[in-house]
Amino acid sequence: MFNLERIVRPNVLKMKAYSSARDEFKGAASVFVDANENNLGSLAGEGYNRYPDPHQKKLKEKIAGIKGIKPSQIFLGNGSDEAIDLLFRMVCRPGQDSMLHLPPTYGMYEVSANLNEVQLDAVQLTPNFQIPVLEVLRQVKATTKLIFVCSPNNPTGNLIEAESIETLLDNFDGLVVVDEAYIDFADAPSWTTRLADYPNLVVLQTFSKAWGMAGLRLGMAFASEEIVALLDKIKPPYNINEATQELALKALEQTEQLAYMIEEIVQEREMLVQALPTLDAVEKVYPSDANFLLVKVKEANRLYTYLLEQGIVVRNRSSLPGCEGCLRISIGTTEENQQLFQAIASFKI
Repeated sequence: MFNLERIVRPNVLKMKAYSSARDEFKGAASVFVDANENNLGSLAGEGYNRYPDPHQKKLKEKIAGIKGIKPSQIFLGNGSDEAIDLLFRMVCRPGQDSMLHLPPTYGMYEVSANLNEVQLDAVQLTPNFQIPVLEVLRQVKATTKLIFVCSPNNPTGNLIEAESIETLLDNFDGLVVVDEAYIDFADAPSWTTRLADYPNLVVLQTFSKAWGMAGLRLGMAFASEEIVALLDKIKPPYNINEATQELALKALEQTEQLAYMIEEIVQEREMLVQALPTLDAVEKVYPSDANFLLVKVKEANRLYTYLLEQGIVVRNRSSLPGCEGCLRISIGTTEENQQLFQAIASFKI
């Protein structure tokens, strides 16, 4: 039986959150001289001399309406990376606890584990990039607090089978973190629809991919109200700036345009899935549910360098387990994809 208090660090349970000026005042006022702001104004623009809403209430209410959950089940971070780091700080005692991830996968899980002095355990995905569930459960220890599952997975692009994630949630007493940075490009329901079923589930999403807001750094974590309350307790007081909150609210009014962009990216993805295997340099294009493709090629290092010489930057993932000889290619515009195709076609084996 999952018990949140059992896995949370004792000092986190006992600590008091920082109380900001905006936390202590409720109601309306005409004169604000409580937060040591510059009351003359801001050189950056109107309103930016004031601290932003530390709880992002308007933004959470809008997101909650779109996702079909409560605002109190939403944590907003300075990118998903902030939520990842805070999850480690919330449950993992430095030098004592451990986490488990499933390479090849997103590298920030390992970075955050090392930064927080948390033992890093790994179980490699199967050759078709799925979870060897029994092996994962065998590797779980009394000190294991977190299991990270990236779905669709980065860098492989595929969704992880729902049955495997369910088995982990049913049999692991820590937190299962499902990272859905690319879920908008997949033909599958989000795990946010299962939050009521699993108190140990945390779902990560981002505005960086489908929403096209990578430069604003806004990530989301969805979980039980108890987990979100703890994340809010340990976050910096004003972690989402005013400009980001304003622009995100504007973007959330454009869900129809979002759908058009996703459709175009998926169409371009499928075009490349069909076209790239016709090239001599390409050995295999892996199935993708994301906005990128993992492509196994001949002479990956030389092709990577050749593409750079043509002014085309892809990601060389050959050093990752299971991705030997592979390049990760983001889906570009129609023109960019044509330029990429022609450059690979001209590569001499």
